[in-house]
Amino acid sequence: MSAMLQIHTIVSMPFQENTYIVWQPDRHDSLVIDPGLDPDSILEYLVDQNLNVAAILDTHGHADHIAGNGPLKERYPDAPVVIGATDAVMLHDPVLNLSAPFGFSVLSPPADRLVQEGDVLEYAGIRLDVLDLPGHSPGHVVFAWRGPSLPDGQGEQTIVFGGDVLMRGSVGRGDFPGGSSEQLASSIRSKLYKMPDDTVVYPGHGPVTTIGHEKRTNPFVRP
Repeated sequence: MSAMLQIHTIVSMPFQENTYIVWQPDRHDSLVIDPGLDPDSILEYLVDQNLNVAAILDTHGHADHIAGNGPLKERYPDAPVVIGATDAVMLHDPVLNLSAPFGFSVLSPPADRLVQEGDVLEYAGIRLDVLDLPGHSPGHVVFAWRGPSLPDGQGEQTIVFGGDVLMRGSVGRGDFPGGSSEQLASSIRSKLYKMPDDTVVYPGHGPVTTIGHEKRTNPFVRP
């Protein structure tokens, strides 16, 4: 958790996917990043914390990261669904979003906003830079926040909501349709590994990590 952001994680089974609810301490609007297969827990937490939803952000279009889009959009119809432009087709295709191969069907409302490298999002008073990091899926994006790391504003922290790109001791799979392990590794080296070592990564699965830790220890992608 940053001094300027509140971040709450909800882990959705059966894929242990991380949904992040992000807001500023002095506000009641929030972002929901990668709403997974447990929308009831997401909605319950929002109500308990007296939070509204300003935007629904998807790092990519796989089912375990978009399954909650529909229930959230139904409850908060003014919240736009935001996803990388190339992954938007996956929202309404159970084969492409990989729900059909697992024996169920996930259908999301259509995207309200398509994003790509260089775009800037500003919702709930939170500014996020969009970076393209394909390899796990064709249109995978990550959302980067840069802000003060201390209450007095001294020093800056970078936080990345990274989806299924770089995880603690691991990386996303590159063998799904449209994926490429080589492209994924190149994306990580050229973009994430160029960030400061103290950059905090909130991944799509598993515990929080830092860029420095992964550069030193990740067995799958060396700098």
